[in-house]
Amino acid sequence: MSVDEPLARQWLASVSYYRLSGYWYAYRVLPADADPKNPHRLDKFQQQTSFSDIARLYEFDRKLRTLIHDGMERIEVALRARISDRLASIGALSYLDPAVFRPEFEHSAWCNTALARVERAKKRDTAIKHYASKYGEYPIWVLVEALDFSDISQLFDGMVLDDQRAISESLGLVVDPDRLTAKQKGSYYRQDPLARWCEQLTVLRNICAHHGRLWNRYLTPASTNALRTITDLFSLPKGQSDRLFGAILVMSFLLRQISPGTSWPNKIRHLIEAEYLPLESRSTVEMGMPGGWQQLSLWNNPDV
Repeated sequence: MSVDEPLARQWLASVSYYRLSGYWYAYRVLPADADPKNPHRLDKFQQQTSFSDIARLYEFDRKLRTLIHDGMERIEVALRARISDRLASIGALSYLDPAVFRPEFEHSAWCNTALARVERAKKRDTAIKHYASKYGEYPIWVLVEALDFSDISQLFDGMVLDDQRAISESLGLVVDPDRLTAKQKGSYYRQDPLARWCEQLTVLRNICAHHGRLWNRYLTPASTNALRTITDLFSLPKGQSDRLFGAILVMSFLLRQISPGTSWPNKIRHLIEAEYLPLESRSTVEMGMPGGWQQLSLWNNPDV
């Protein structure tokens, strides 16, 4: 690797050797027989690799995290609102009743976590403090504002199918079960597919929140069978998705429902085109992008 020493010193002082090593690892020589999901690269770099390539990849990934985190914020707020509205239609304190949820939901543990979070939030949030002092209890629309995305994801996972489906379809995720196999229908009628996607998006959000390497990460797998019956999501990988492309596609779909006319998908595309495609030895396959990805309706929807 060719190294501009002043540039390298500046980056190593600001970012650290170990953190940068996750980026330059992708520029080390890959043996022909390497496992694509768990590649062990050689200790030598590919020809013509420069330290500036590493810095540019790092900057691309940082900007990508910022965009993903921005999109996740809007999805999280929208999901909070829909879950809150659904449970509030049953009762302001319905979240305290285990009968409202699936039998297998670890209701007591979830409530303990949620109530601990709202008690901590009360110390710095005057609105929550007001409810606590005036009413002594926290209605669901107050509680959800103290929860993180992991709590929200677990709550959605524990809701009964009718409630899950109502929330999912309010976000435009209307599946055609007639296009599913018998086995796929069984899964679809047990739990809404959004539950597993919330789990993946939780992992994605946490990577962004903790400033982790993002562009080539493998994520928690989420089934794609049901969502692929939706025209704008047909480009999801068959079976399951565990790469960034699938998450970007689902996020783009949700954001169009939440915020019609959003420019978020095009910002993602423009960032990839401007700062990732020009990089030496990098491929959008590392993000799980299919061939012809730039022509997908994901980017070319007339709303954006």
